[in-house]
Amino acid sequence: MTRIVAGRAGGRRLATPRGDATRPTSDRVREALFSRLASWVGTLEGLRFLDLYAGSGAVGLEAWSRGAVVTLVEHDRRTAALVTANARTVGARLGGPDAEVEVVAGSVGTTLGRAPSAPYDVVFSDPPYPLADAAVEADLAALVAHGWLAAEAVVVVERSTRSPEPAWPPGIELEVGRKYGETTLWCGWYRSAP
Repeated sequence: MTRIVAGRAGGRRLATPRGDATRPTSDRVREALFSRLASWVGTLEGLRFLDLYAGSGAVGLEAWSRGAVVTLVEHDRRTAALVTANARTVGARLGGPDAEVEVVAGSVGTTLGRAPSAPYDVVFSDPPYPLADAAVEADLAALVAHGWLAAEAVVVVERSTRSPEPAWPPGIELEVGRKYGETTLWCGWYRSAP
């Protein structure tokens, strides 16, 4: 079972894709992630949060529950439809000028290959563990190259503990890497050029 940990939708359950198409981020890791974010940025209220490789949408919807405006990117169309259903289940506004949540059904590479409507304050990327390190690093480079990051943005990458630290592009500096069982969260800061 996956659930929202805290915030306005705290305790609400989320549907997860059937089979092994995704690997949901555990409640424990999400709690650790949001505790770390709270120590860095304070409240998420009003911040823009980008969830890449969204899966069930648990991380992005957790951010929404805590006050962020969220975009979730998932390449599998059925899984993206599940994310949309989960967003409706927890009461998020989708679509229109006052949307709180946007679900993008498309590849992360294609999405990041164009400029966003506005930069993001927090980016969380949870690519499939078998995804090549070079692809993860290309995603990070695209965030910088195409203006996805606000000044002082936080970038978090979830990987297997067997994977090396990502090679951060110029502008993103590693803050910390923390292991939680089989998962490591790599957290960096984006420092925009003066």
